[in-house]
Amino acid sequence: MNPAFLPRALTAALLALVAALVPARAETLDKVSFGTNWVAEAEHGGFFQAVADGTYKKYGLDVTIVPGGPNTNNRILLTAGKLDFFMSANTLQSFDAVANNVPLIAVAAIFQKDPQVFLTHPESKITKLEDLKPLTLLVSKEGVASYFQWLKSEYGFSESKVKPYTFNPQPFIVNKQSAMQGYVTSEPFAIEKAAGFKPGVILLADHGFNAYSTLIETRREIVDKKPDLVQRFVDASAIGWYNYLYGDNSAGNAMIKKINPEMTDELLSYSVAKMKEYGIVDSGDTLRDGIGAMNDARVASFFDKMVRAGVVRRDIDYRQAYTLRFVNKGVGVDLRPKN
Repeated sequence: MNPAFLPRALTAALLALVAALVPARAETLDKVSFGTNWVAEAEHGGFFQAVADGTYKKYGLDVTIVPGGPNTNNRILLTAGKLDFFMSANTLQSFDAVANNVPLIAVAAIFQKDPQVFLTHPESKITKLEDLKPLTLLVSKEGVASYFQWLKSEYGFSESKVKPYTFNPQPFIVNKQSAMQGYVTSEPFAIEKAAGFKPGVILLADHGFNAYSTLIETRREIVDKKPDLVQRFVDASAIGWYNYLYGDNSAGNAMIKKINPEMTDELLSYSVAKMKEYGIVDSGDTLRDGIGAMNDARVASFFDKMVRAGVVRRDIDYRQAYTLRFVNKGVGVDLRPKN
């Protein structure tokens, strides 16, 4: 053996021995808190999946999901600095933040379509949005203040046909000349269970109500000071949603059921199927740009509609409501089934 080679060989051997004897230092994960806007359900599934299957961890994140509920306001906790991210309902909340000088910003849109629907009795054979006009419409107070104003301005609906929706389906079930608001992922299932018939479904998003929904919001200071953290959370969340929709989502569903014991496998399966059938999460721009996609033209279009409907003021700078910095990068598109 060449004597000059001996020291290097010994050094390499010693280094290998030391590496084997000294335990690897645990990777330091960035702690992140994420608040949802309702109790754990399939509509939040991709986030739970990313926790349960280790996707967030792969992106260097230790994510705690803080469920919302009827007596919880996680958005206020985000504003107050108690949470890092929040799952907001739709683009209107982002506009509202700008109007009220609340320093929040949307960084991704998980739902390309707002899941808001009207349910009808099968006997009415309604297939078009305009056909709802003669019916008694069961609409919540929040619905009257938001999407129903759009129905008035765009389609000529009348508030004289509206009755309060109290999240009790019974008035709809007994009145065949009525239509009830709901989410495409849950209320049709509940009606079928309670009344024994499959209701007709009119998805507002397919008739021009082009709000983004289930957006990831954070504070502006986090975007400014920790852009890498925001990017990793957005990317990992997108991967979680691909895995939840198209992969083995048993880990995510198990976590949802543990947090919300009232959730059933049947409803979870139904909700996932409807999200896929209606393209709630993965359709349009996401087919190219990846889950979470947003674009300027669409936000501008929705803003104009809400201004015409009198829901938002024309003088706010709606472009401050969101940023495209962290989306439209095609993250996870290879996980979508090819057929």
